[in-house]
Amino acid sequence: LLDVEIKRFADGECYVRVKEDVKKEDVIIVQTTYPDNNIIELILLRDALLEADAGNIYLIIPYFGYARQDKKFKDGEPISAKALAEIFSMCVEAVITVDPHKEYILDFFKVPAFSCSAVPEIAGYLANKNVDVILAPDKGAIDRAKNASNVLGCEYDFLEKTRIDDKTIEIKPKEIDVEGKTVAIIDDIISTGGTMARAVSEMINQGAEKVYVACTHGLFVNGAIKKLTDAGCDEIISTDTIENRFSKVGVAPQIAAAMSRAIK
Repeated sequence: LLDVEIKRFADGECYVRVKEDVKKEDVIIVQTTYPDNNIIELILLRDALLEADAGNIYLIIPYFGYARQDKKFKDGEPISAKALAEIFSMCVEAVITVDPHKEYILDFFKVPAFSCSAVPEIAGYLANKNVDVILAPDKGAIDRAKNASNVLGCEYDFLEKTRIDDKTIEIKPKEIDVEGKTVAIIDDIISTGGTMARAVSEMINQGAEKVYVACTHGLFVNGAIKKLTDAGCDEIISTDTIENRFSKVGVAPQIAAAMSRAIK
């Protein structure tokens, strides 16, 4: 682990210094790109390594901030994920990230890019919770639920929204009855928590005995934790891609496996 000094000047500008000799040494940078300050630190750290004549540089981005901005929704907008991916690609050999919002985001990078999933580690954490059903919050996330259920040996399904009338939307599993069961809802990101809180509340209303919520990237902004606890969630689980008090699952084993693919 390199000795690196990172600090902020009085005006908020970032100072980075690599305090060891890295000449001709291969180096791995590990930096989540959230919040924005981390992006500047990453860019300056990469340049510091180049100035120090480091060997090959590899970049691990546990949580790729801006990944959800992967297309233009209105004229005049940037494709932020693409713009940043191109910047991060400069002067590195490969990039690794964890559970990107969409897999095609990897194509935005100009160097080989690899993803890995935190689902096996999350499922491992849930192994002693006696989970009966793994739920995805929508059909698009069904593979994540399926993979977790394979580890746990339980059922899986996704939540389907059905409009009952102009004021009422019902949320329920597509196929499985959750009454009397322990349920875990798994998603890639929990940001404001509104969608997940609604799902928790609906599962409890439909008779679920316990409801766990788990995610890879726990942003937990705008009162997300209160929403989830008020909804009746039994436990909130996230990984250490963004460190917080709910980071109960480590993703290092999955990153290490991806890194071995990247350096072949």
